[in-house]
Amino acid sequence: MTTRKSRLIRSALFVPGSRPERFAKALASGADVVIVDFEDAVEEELKAHARDNLAAFLNENPDASVVVRVNAADHHLHTDDIQFCGRHQGIAAVILPKAETAQQVLVAAECKKPIWPLIESAAGLSNLSEIAEVWAVERLTFGALDLALDLGVRASSPAAYRVLDQVRYQMLVNSTLHELEKPLDTVFPNIADSAGLSTFASDARDLGFAGMLAIHPSQVAVINDVFTPSQSEISWAKRVIEAASGAPGAFRLEGKMIDAPVIAEAERIVAFYGA
Repeated sequence: MTTRKSRLIRSALFVPGSRPERFAKALASGADVVIVDFEDAVEEELKAHARDNLAAFLNENPDASVVVRVNAADHHLHTDDIQFCGRHQGIAAVILPKAETAQQVLVAAECKKPIWPLIESAAGLSNLSEIAEVWAVERLTFGALDLALDLGVRASSPAAYRVLDQVRYQMLVNSTLHELEKPLDTVFPNIADSAGLSTFASDARDLGFAGMLAIHPSQVAVINDVFTPSQSEISWAKRVIEAASGAPGAFRLEGKMIDAPVIAEAERIVAFYGA
């Protein structure tokens, strides 16, 4: 496991590596992280060009920082992608799609960047504990559509939601056991449904996820809003911390029982948002 300062990531926005004219726009969208995609969003014949596009952009914008989703371990460009990521300081982390084994993560880690395994198959889910244990892994995430396809469930059905909530549970457990950053939830595919996105993101927040993946800039503001505590929540957290400094053990505050887990959550809120 790597040791690093926690980063606030509520929204992680994908942008195709084949569309360099969108890189700057994505970075200006308000997303906490921009993911330049070399994989599913890029046509096969343009994949090599995607690396060239990002290299040119990073050279022209030395202060820019992005995450890259490389091609999967079994793709012929995977090794080239990993080597590319290792050469560029502006690449902050690598998303490994279709991650299925700890060995795949170790190979990706040769780039010396934090790895975000993207779980998209039954095999990856089965090996999640071993994957999460690899020293280079920073946080976990998953691809609901590919995973549903592999499991044979209808992705948009209530039954699929019940299955995918079990995936989320495993993400949370393994992130805690291996002291990883909080996981990111999967994408919400209906770009036009901002109300549905808000409900989806609220569920992920309440389940303990740090944020979620986004596929369109219009989703960023909704996601950020959901995953950002309100001013009243921040004020409450500060009052908890202040009261705890002079209170032994559990105590009452504004009619509520405050104990160690509540204090820890208050400290987390203030650390991320209340400074």
